[in-house]
Amino acid sequence: MREKIREYAAALDPVSRERRRDFHKYPETAWLEMRTSAIIAKTLTELGYEVLTGREVCLEEARTGVPKAEILREHSERVFMQGAPKEYLTEEMKQGFTGVIGILHCGGEGPVVALRFDIDALGLCEEEHEGHRPYAEGFSSCNRGTMHACGHDAHAAIGLGTAEVLMKLRDQLRGTVKLIFQPGEEGVKGARAIVAHGHLDDVDYLVGTHIAPADGPDDGDVTPGTWGSLATSKYDAHFYGQAAHAGGFPENGKNAIVAAATAVLNLSAIPRHSGGISRVNVGTIHGGTGRNVVPDYAVIQLEVRGATTEINRYMDEEARRICYGAAQLAGCRCEMELQGKAESQHSDEDFLEWIAEVVERDLPHLRVSSCKNAQNWGSEDISLMMNRVQEHGGKATYMRSMTTMASAQHTTAFDFDEKVLTDGIAVFSVIVWELLREKA
Repeated sequence: MREKIREYAAALDPVSRERRRDFHKYPETAWLEMRTSAIIAKTLTELGYEVLTGREVCLEEARTGVPKAEILREHSERVFMQGAPKEYLTEEMKQGFTGVIGILHCGGEGPVVALRFDIDALGLCEEEHEGHRPYAEGFSSCNRGTMHACGHDAHAAIGLGTAEVLMKLRDQLRGTVKLIFQPGEEGVKGARAIVAHGHLDDVDYLVGTHIAPADGPDDGDVTPGTWGSLATSKYDAHFYGQAAHAGGFPENGKNAIVAAATAVLNLSAIPRHSGGISRVNVGTIHGGTGRNVVPDYAVIQLEVRGATTEINRYMDEEARRICYGAAQLAGCRCEMELQGKAESQHSDEDFLEWIAEVVERDLPHLRVSSCKNAQNWGSEDISLMMNRVQEHGGKATYMRSMTTMASAQHTTAFDFDEKVLTDGIAVFSVIVWELLREKA
């Protein structure tokens, strides 16, 4: 059967590449993954999975950073012209309830295994020249200003390929598989709403992966575990003041830009935590209507991070205190709007070691990295899923799937070797096979 799994994954290579290129050509950012979700729902339904979409996937009150209604409406109209399967593009998807969960009920009692695949893109303008393979071969982004520059198009294709292989193995498996196609990983928006819905509460094993460049400690094809993603909170801080004539009656005004600027300067002065690294950044500031008007509105986009969830909580509390205080000093009002949140994470050592043994035995053509548990950089909201599973005694790991890349992730020239699609399908499939296969 292990040999058959390798054959099944290899046989899917053409369709996996086709799927990846289709997702790449029509990228969608957080809560706009309507076309992507509809295609995934259609594919899983036709394979025979129980399929959850819309409000069945994400708890409404736990979503953050949802686009305004006008943006949702405009995008829902566009995806009709981009080949979205109309019968699967539900009204709830059009309202920004994106993401799909496919459930495979296998015969008999057994563990619940969840596999997570993120599906959203980034706000970048993709390269448009013959040296960029997606452009040269006709699958670069059709949605100007949006691009799959992190590999989530690969993750979605790997997830669908894994779904096909597992359906072929279903009769020999015992337990349940949940395939979680998550919206809004960029900006750490989506996982929180899925966790809040309870989808991880009965999971015994959670496995996720991210494609990564083959360098540094990741010197193989698979790194079975990672640790150390920074916990983070991301906010829009809105400052409301009072407009006035800047020359005639400035004393009647309350300057919202002064409040925002005071916040920016003092955010940078938050004392660093002795328990580990911390981060703070103000990425944008906007406000005012003209040089002769005391500005009555300003907004800053900021984020804090910490090596642990506790350190980030300290940074979060300090940031909110400073923003509210800066508004009060200027006689203004501040509203803090949470845009995304993630925790720190760690992979279970015994679980990742077991995965390393499985890959080495079942997939000998793939090499496990010499560092089996590599440190992550940045932040990742799979942490929320991992922590929920680990809280009730389950096991979780966040792997890396190595591949050659044309350019670094989050850059406009990003592309990768699509061989990683077949490899990823094989890895996920053998993990589930070994966890759920019927024991003699």
